Amino acid sequence: MSINKVILVGNVGKDPVIRYFDKGVVKVTFPLATSETYTNQQGETITSTEWHNIVLWRALAEVAEKTVKKGSQVYIVGKIKTRSYVDKDGINKYITEILADTLLLLEKKQRPVNTAAQTETVRNDVHDKGSSGPVVNEPSPEYQASNENNIKSWTDKGIAGSDDSGMESLQKNGPGASQNEDDLPF
Repeated sequence: MSINKVILVGNVGKDPVIRYFDKGVVKVTFPLATSETYTNQQGETITSTEWHNIVLWRALAEVAEKTVKKGSQVYIVGKIKTRSYVDKDGINKYITEILADTLLLLEKKQRPVNTAAQTETVRNDVHDKGSSGPVVNEPSPEYQASNENNIKSWTDKGIAGSDDSGMESLQKNGPGASQNEDDLPF
């Protein structure tokens, strides 16, 4: 038995390159940066960045075309694929790519910055409700499980992956369609 599986969380380095082929087949490619930070023996903080060539096909490529931009943080699951080609000088070149079968955007919607008037309104609302302490919104119990279990459950339900209906469902409804996007565990 052998396994070829890659899980990456990183930032998109350039806007995706979109290519259209016969019969409506779409291919999207973009570089993805993953960074690791550590402290060396001298106490200096060192950041090491790896670049990955991401390739998406068909329905997943169509979703990426509409949603992925330079700087986007994404979660990718796929497999490593190495291919070779001959350059214009006749030299064999090799390229390693990540052929993705799952793509999730990890960005949340931006909230407006609180102004003094909004802060005063919140204080009045809290005072009117008779609460003297701060208001804390706890996440619903279904989101208190680990992130890996949530992602696995979405994959098992056909929400994440490269099939047409799964990604369209994720795009339209989002994971846990009845939940607010800000309630997501990541």
